[in-house]
Amino acid sequence: MNNRHVLALLIAAVSVVGLSMGATLPLVSLRLHEAGADSLAIGVISAMLAVGMILAALLSTLLSRHCRGRTIYLACFMLCAVSAASLQWLGSHLPALAVSRLVMGLAMGVVVIFGESWVNQLCDPQRRGQTVALYAACFTGCQLGGPALIGLLGTQGAWIVLIVTLANLLTVALIWQRLPRELSGEERHERRFSLLGFFRVAPALCIGVLFFSFFDAVTLSLFPLYASSQGFALATAALMASVILAGDMLFQVPLGWLADRLDRRALHLACGLLSLACGITLPWLLAYPPLLWPTLVLLGAAAGGVYTLALILIGEDFHGADLITANASVGMLWGVGSLLGPLLSGALMGGSAHGLPLALCLAASLFVLAALSALRASRRTLSQRDTT
Repeated sequence: MNNRHVLALLIAAVSVVGLSMGATLPLVSLRLHEAGADSLAIGVISAMLAVGMILAALLSTLLSRHCRGRTIYLACFMLCAVSAASLQWLGSHLPALAVSRLVMGLAMGVVVIFGESWVNQLCDPQRRGQTVALYAACFTGCQLGGPALIGLLGTQGAWIVLIVTLANLLTVALIWQRLPRELSGEERHERRFSLLGFFRVAPALCIGVLFFSFFDAVTLSLFPLYASSQGFALATAALMASVILAGDMLFQVPLGWLADRLDRRALHLACGLLSLACGITLPWLLAYPPLLWPTLVLLGAAAGGVYTLALILIGEDFHGADLITANASVGMLWGVGSLLGPLLSGALMGGSAHGLPLALCLAASLFVLAALSALRASRRTLSQRDTT
């Protein structure tokens, strides 16, 4: 099987991860909300997905040394299928839900870490921006299908759980039949830095991943609750989350095209500034729907661009075992951001009507400062090279 076919299979697999995350995060949150759970309890259960992703990052290096990619993928999608199916009979039993979300987060995290590494290794370097952007866009596109399904089918029936479970089982069958036993991009060289050491090597990329994972988890788990608290119907509130993710999906490939032609770090900073601007204006725009809906699209596009450009820059700067370690660090940071997002936003929502946009603005501000520093350092390095 050539690289193009393997890339297509990896993109299809991560799309199912996106659907699983996009459907189950808001489904669990809304079911708990309807059962009378408070926002902090909902935030804790939502955060268990992130805890699983952190565990995935810690295990990824060990897995890469001892397991084939095909074996890893088969095991992960089986765990996702079992975890998704369990949601139908766990109800609002918090300890059992916590375990189920932890297992799904672990499996999803491993798939994302290895998928991002293999896509960067297998793609054409001249088209890295567009290929990675397509990978991210498909992930997000299937994520936004989750809230849309909830708006269409509601939260109490079995259809959403059934769809997610079958999607994961079909992916198991596809991987069994089509994914090679040994991927040409799998490498086992010594790494030059640790998981935590990656933050020292590339702080702006790390904070960019933290920001987007924070944003993504909050959008899926708490944005529908925030919008409903501002007077919108639950179906409309869930649709808003889909619109944000639609902006992310639709603009990633154009951003990838730009990333192959412009200064990637300057584009990274621009996405952060636009995210911050959208977050600041969000509370006022809730009263003006004609301006609110396009702003939600721009917010999703800009925040998604922060993550996509981080992946592109990682693929540009790191190779071999370092790329696996960098993407494992991304997985850990994704877990940390996904953990902090629901917890911090849930706490702020308990004390302020607009706690959610406040949390997003704080996260975006941190990224903007880091991206500005990285851009200045990059240009200073280029200037020094030119003078020598």
